[in-house]
This record gives sequence, structure tokens and C-alpha cells, in this order.
Amino acid sequence: MRSPRCHFVILFIQFVSIISFYHCVMPIRGEENKTSVAKVDVGIILDLETDVAKVMHTCILLALEDYRASANRSAIRIVPHLRNSKKDDVEAASAAIYLLKDVQVQAIFGPQMSTQTDFVIDLGNRVKVPIISPAASPSLSVKENPFFIRGALPSSSQTKAIAAIVKDYDWREVVIIYEDSSYGTGIVPHLTNALLEVNTLVSYRSVISPSANDDQILKELYNLNTKQTRVFVVHLQQYLASRLFLKAKEAGMMSSGYAWIITDVLTSLLDSVDHSVIESSMQGVLGIKPYIPRSNELSNFKKRWRKRFREEYPDMDPVELNVFGLWAYDSITALAKAIAEVATTAIPKFKKANARENLTDLDALGTSELGSLLLDSMQNTVLKRGLSGEFRIIEGELQPSPYVIVNIIGKGERSVGFWTEKDGISYKPKMNSKTAKSINEPLGAIIWPGESTIVPRGWEIPTSGKRLRVGVPVKGGLEQFIKVEIDAKTQAVTATGFIPDVFREVIRSLPYAVPYDFIPFPIEHIPTSQEYDDLVYKISSKEYDAVVGDVTILASRSKYVDFTLPFSESGISVVVPVKDDERRNAWIFLKPLKSELWITTGAFFVFIGFVVWVLEHRVNKEFRGPKHKQVGMIFWFSFSTLVFAHRERVTSNFTRFVLIVWVFVVLVLTSSYTASLTSMLTVQQLQPTITDLNDLIKTGEYIGCQKGTFVKDILKHMKFDSSKFRSYSTLEEYNDALSRGSKNGGVGAIVDELPYLRLFLNKYCRKYIMVGPTYKAAGFGFAFSKGSPLVPDISRAVLQVMEGEFMNKIIQKWFGNETDCPQKDVMAIASSLTLDSFKGLFLIAGVSAGSALLLFLLSFLYHHREILGTDDSLAQKLSAIAKVFDDEQDNSNTMSEKPSEGNESQTATLFAGNESSTEVLPDLPSPNPELTTSDGLGASPAAEGFSTTEPGTPIHETITGTIEER
Repeated sequence: MRSPRCHFVILFIQFVSIISFYHCVMPIRGEENKTSVAKVDVGIILDLETDVAKVMHTCILLALEDYRASANRSAIRIVPHLRNSKKDDVEAASAAIYLLKDVQVQAIFGPQMSTQTDFVIDLGNRVKVPIISPAASPSLSVKENPFFIRGALPSSSQTKAIAAIVKDYDWREVVIIYEDSSYGTGIVPHLTNALLEVNTLVSYRSVISPSANDDQILKELYNLNTKQTRVFVVHLQQYLASRLFLKAKEAGMMSSGYAWIITDVLTSLLDSVDHSVIESSMQGVLGIKPYIPRSNELSNFKKRWRKRFREEYPDMDPVELNVFGLWAYDSITALAKAIAEVATTAIPKFKKANARENLTDLDALGTSELGSLLLDSMQNTVLKRGLSGEFRIIEGELQPSPYVIVNIIGKGERSVGFWTEKDGISYKPKMNSKTAKSINEPLGAIIWPGESTIVPRGWEIPTSGKRLRVGVPVKGGLEQFIKVEIDAKTQAVTATGFIPDVFREVIRSLPYAVPYDFIPFPIEHIPTSQEYDDLVYKISSKEYDAVVGDVTILASRSKYVDFTLPFSESGISVVVPVKDDERRNAWIFLKPLKSELWITTGAFFVFIGFVVWVLEHRVNKEFRGPKHKQVGMIFWFSFSTLVFAHRERVTSNFTRFVLIVWVFVVLVLTSSYTASLTSMLTVQQLQPTITDLNDLIKTGEYIGCQKGTFVKDILKHMKFDSSKFRSYSTLEEYNDALSRGSKNGGVGAIVDELPYLRLFLNKYCRKYIMVGPTYKAAGFGFAFSKGSPLVPDISRAVLQVMEGEFMNKIIQKWFGNETDCPQKDVMAIASSLTLDSFKGLFLIAGVSAGSALLLFLLSFLYHHREILGTDDSLAQKLSAIAKVFDDEQDNSNTMSEKPSEGNESQTATLFAGNESSTEVLPDLPSPNPELTTSDGLGASPAAEGFSTTEPGTPIHETITGTIEER
């Protein structure tokens, strides 16, 4: 057992140790706290009279608590300073000046409103303090304000999502209803451009003042109801939107056939709208809002937020957490992280302004030394797991997230699809880099206003009962197309013909009624007359709503009106009279070949004859003799090859080569001539007097056109003289003008559109013919005002009518059976053969004959080169050469050669036979010079010749035959 003295010693030692430890540790901790803990002041400016501001305020407090809880004891302390702007721009500016001057905050969150934020941003740029604002107006530019960071999506980011919905339902026009404030006007140009990209027009912009009373709102809705468009995009804040939908229900505009789309702010804050308004007046409305993915963190946060909200605002009715509160939480979280990164390296203080007397509050603000560092860190920050999803701020702008499309049903909303800029509309959100789309349609089933499941058409006939004013041309003639009659008593307008019948059938094919009235428009052919262009321009001047008639679709007209798809064939062509039957012509045998081909063929006959004479003159007795005989032989021999009647034998290989080629050429020529002449004489033809429009320009013929047609402008563009135009209005006038011809007051051709020419040829098919190329045109179409929603529906109806049996019946009704005239179209015309078709043959024949002639001359000059080597004059040399050429060639040298051994016995027998014959028959006359053996081979030169009839006969056979006869 220990003594009391030992106990005392032990206690004393412990006490001294504790005191020593305290003295050693406490100075260190105190010094650490004094140097490491820093306070950073952050300003918060909110309109605390609004529910949205209270939601954001609670989220900001929770964000700061979460930051302090996650940081260690040495972390920087963020001190918030809340100021209420009280929905007033001046109060917001005053709060900002106080925070920057007196508190010297290093960053400001807020204000909410764009007009308040605009001035606060300027202060932030001046003192270099980041302003993190949830203001969504696109007029606040991040690029123009370097210290502005947008902590919410700009309202312009949703415009493409709205345009995608409009495009998905093929609505051609929409009406924008927006608030007359900076909040409302900022989205209008962006939304208009997005709709134009999907070919949708903003037909009307309805501006509603925030101070408008119920009567003014109702009056504006009645005005909208008198218009055609039934698709409305609403961009209003909650209070004003609630009143608008209540009055829309009262005006009967929340019924079937109407479509309403609300923008993201109203959709996101739908919980703050009176539930009675939603249930009574907003059923079937579509809305879009940013998509917030579900997560455990978000579920836990909602529970904490509800508890904290009741603590902060115990007297308020419960409200729901919205996306603006989540963005505020993520913005403060990103700001706290940025402060933690930069505040440890910089002292959070203001650089004072230069000391001067009479400084204003703005001059005395100074500049922040920490603000620029915070800005660099905040401008590009990413929270992968933010409460609002992936919270990404790039270059000071919050990046768009997917939008969810909701349908208001009952007391709340139901998701029907999603939209992203990359994937467009889809039924499910993008997951794992893949988009799962609905099998049947991109959006889910939607209940439209009036509890209708039928997609609204997007427009209706105005409730004012206005009928379509349809202009129709009044003209004489061509009544099969359109005929307009006006009752003398009632002044009722009746239109009949092919085109009005098509229009009536098209209107009947529409799924809705379109009442209309025909308004006559006279077409007269006088210098001051109104023509088809004037009729079309009546639409752009709002006198007519549409034009129905034989109006051709032209690019110049489409600048002022929109045309439907064409309902007739297109093209412009020419009709000319038919020539008399050429078979009665005494000179028809000359028609198969063009004149240039006749001349070329004749020239080649002479040329080939001359070449053959040159090659055969020295070696062939048949090409020798008196000069007139030789000239006759040149023409006779060449032209006799035309019918293969030449019997003269040729001996030169050059001649044989030339004749082989030339006979082939002659064969082709004669075969082609025979075929063409046979066709002309046997095939019944309708040959036009003119084959092309260019022929009309060359001959200066008059041209017939229809009154008021655009064809004249096309002919002028083709360099036709406008003084050569003559206008007509009936088929009978066309016939009379063509029959008389240009010289007798008529025309040489009619130029018109194919529908008219088909009708004309169907009546006068055996007298006229369509010639030349068909010039493209778009055909007849119905014209409507620019952007008219009727155009796509009527175009589809035109296709349905054209594909059905009705079109065949109506054509038969007005134009008859076109098969009754089998020769109405272009007939078989045997055209004359031209030189172009035989250029290759003549080239081959010319080269062959020329080459043979050249080789012969070179060989001849070479063998008589001694003449060229004399000292005589050129004339003497040429004369000597000509004389030698004219002499018969001496073949003694070549014929005296010793025969080969194989032919010795044959040669001996032939000579023996000749000698014995002479002795036995001494009184026989001398042999014919042509049959006399002139060489040692027992055959005459003629036996070696070329003939197309019979081969040469050996001399011994000829002599034997003669003896037997004798």
C-alpha cells in the first residue's frame, strides 16, 4: 500500500505536466486561428416579396451550411449579407452600392430581375466583383460584361425546343403572346428566328402589359380569335398568365382545335399558380422546362429544404422546391469552392479609391483584389453531381440541359417527351449515350384543350365568318379550261371548266370546310390591259386571298405569292403547219441526200476516177488512147462503180487497193440512199414547215401567242422581235392564223403551253404538228398569299385528286378522248442524210486514194530521176516527165527473166503448141493484140488484171477453142 507522500508526488507531477502542455499548445492554436481563418463577405440581393426569392434564399443558406460542414476547421468562413430589392430597380441598386462600399463583399448573388441586374452588372464591372445572377433575359450579354456570370439558363435557350414541337406537328404559323417588359421582349427575336428555321411564321405578336386589366386581356383574346392561327406560345409570368388563361377559357379558346405552349419559367413555377386556374383553364396546355434528373441527394435535400423553409418562413403557405432554387444552391456551392481555392493565396480586401474631396458613393467604392481571381475560377466551372444535374458554367454562361415536355392534366403535369439540341425530340431522356425513342411517335399521348386527342390543325376559318376571296380570270376563248359568267340580276359569279372543277374537288378533299367566293378579273388584250401578273399581284396587295385559273407557276410570281403543287403538265412548245405530201414531188429522188452530201459524193467520184487513170495509164491499154477517150474513161470508170457496172481490168496493185476501199464506200452510200428513199416513198409522214424556233428568227415569221400569256417574255428573252407577235384567244383563231401564214396576215407558228397545244392538236391534228424541243415550265397551280397555311393542305389534296379516277373523268369531260386523233403528236419524219454521217467514210477513201497516188508519183520520179538531174529548165523537165508518163511502160526487162524450174515444162508445152498451130494453119489471121503473148509465161498482161465480172482466160485455151470452131 502506497504512502500519502507518494500520492502527493504523483498528483503534483501530473498537474505540472498539464500546465506545461497548456502553455505550449494554446499559443500555437491561437496563432493558427489568428493567421489561417479568413472571412469572405458575399452579398445576396433578392426580391423577398416573391416566393421564388424565398425558395432561393433557403437553398443558399443550406448551401453555405453544407460548405461549412464539409470544410475543416481551418476553412475560410463565408459570411452572407442579404438585402431585399423589394421589386424595385432603385432598391436593388442601393443594396448593391451598400454591399460594395460599406460591407466590401467579394461577390454578389442576384438580383433576380433583368432590369435590376443590368445596373448591378455595371457596378460589378466597375469594382471588379463577380455578379452571379439568375436573370434569364438574353439582352444581358455575358461577353459584353466580363464580371457577369449567369446562374440560370437564358430564355433564348428554350426557343429551339419550342420550334421542335411546332415542327413535329407541322404547324405553319404561330402567335406569340408575351409580356411588355424586358423579361417578355427579350425572347421574341430568338423565338422568331428559331421558328423560321423550321419554316414556321409568326403570324402575329400579342403584347400584354403587366398592368392590363381583365377587360383589356379579353379584348386582345377576341382579336386573336378573329385570326386564322390557333397555335399560341405564351411567355408571361405566373400572375399575368393565370389571368390570361382564365379569360381564354371565357372566350372559348381552351376548346378543341386550339394549341397552347407555355415557356420554361411559367412551367417551372406552375406550383405557384392557383390550382383552381390550372384545373379550370389550363387543361391540355403543353409546357417545357429544364430537366432535373432524380437522385438520392436531391430527395434528401428536398426533405431538409422543407424543414428549413418552414423555419425561415413559418407564416407562409407551403411551396415547392423549383429549379431556380436548385440553381441558386449549385451557384453558391461553386462560388464557395472558388473562394476556397483563391482566398488562401490572396487577402480578401478592397483597394481604396484615391482620396479626394466630395467623392460620390460610386467614386468611393474602390476595387476588389480578390474579385478577378474569383472570376477566373467561376467562369469555367463544372459540378458533375449538382442538385440540378450537371451544373456547367462555360465562359460565364450556364450551359443548356435537356428540356422536358409536359402536358397539363388535372391538378398537375405529365411528362410526354424530352428535347436536346443534339438529339431533338425523344420519348425518353438520353441515357448511356443512347436515346431511346418511342416506336410509334416521338412524343407520348397528349390530351389537347377540350379533352381532345386529335392534334390541332393549327388554324381555322376566322370566327368573323370571312370567306376566301378567290380571283378568277375572265377572257374569251379556251373555255374548256375556265369560263366565268356573271348573272345579270344577282351578280352571282359562276366558274366552269377544267380548272374550276379541279379546284372544287380539291376543296372537297380537305378535312375541313373552306368557304370561298369567286371574284372576276378581266383579261383584255389592249396596251393598258391587266394580265396574269396583275392578277397574281392582287394577292400580295390583299385584294384577293387566292387565284384560281390557268396561272403558270413562275419564279417571278413566287416572290409575291405561294403556289400549290401543279395540277397540269408543264412545258412550252411550238405548233406549225404540216407540209404537203412530198411523195407527189417530181424531185423526191434528190431528197434522201442533202446538197452538200451530193456535191461531196460527186467530187469523190471524179477524184477516184482521176486516181485510177493515173495509176493505170502507163500499164493498161484500156486507159490509153485519144485524150477525149481518156477523159471519158475517168468519168465512166468512177461513176460505173456506183452500180458496180465497170468491166475494165486493172493491173496495178495501187489501183486495186484504192478500188477496194472505194467500192465499200459506194456500197454504204447506195444502201443508205436506197433506205432513205424507200422510207420517204412508203411511210406516211407529216413534215413540219419549220423544225425549230431558230428557224422562225431566221425567216422573220410572225408568231402567235395567247392573250395575256407570259410566253411573250420568254420569246423576248430568246431574242425574238416583239413586233412579230400576234395574240389570239381561241382555237379557231389559232387555226385561221396558221392557215393563212405570215404573208397573208397570219403566223408561221403558235407558241404556247402544252395544255393549250394538246387541246388544239386534238381538234386539228391532221393539219398541224408539234415540233422542236419542249421548254420547261412548272405548269398550272393555285396561288395563295405568302405563308398561307392552306398551301400545304391544298397541295396534298391536289396530289390525291390527280392520283384518283376523278382526274381521268374530268379530262374526258372537257377535252374528250385524245386517242381519237392518232397523228396529233410528232409523226415519223424521214430526214435527209447529211455529210456529217459519212465524214469518216470519205476521210478513209480520200486518205487511201491520196496515199496510193503519192506512192506512185514518188516511185515514178525515182525511176526517172535522171530527167530531174539534167541541166534543163523546170518547164523542160516537167515536159519531159509528162512525155515519159504518157508513153506506155516498157516491160521487156521484167518479162525476159528466166522462168523457174517448176514452170519449164508448162512453158515448153505452150510454145510447142503455138508453133505447131502456125504450121498447120498458115492462113490463120494474126492473133488479137490483146491475146498475144508478150512475156515468157504464156499469159497476157490482161490475165493478171482485176475485174469484178470474170477471171482472165489463158491464151492456149482461147486458141484451142478457136481451132475447134474452125
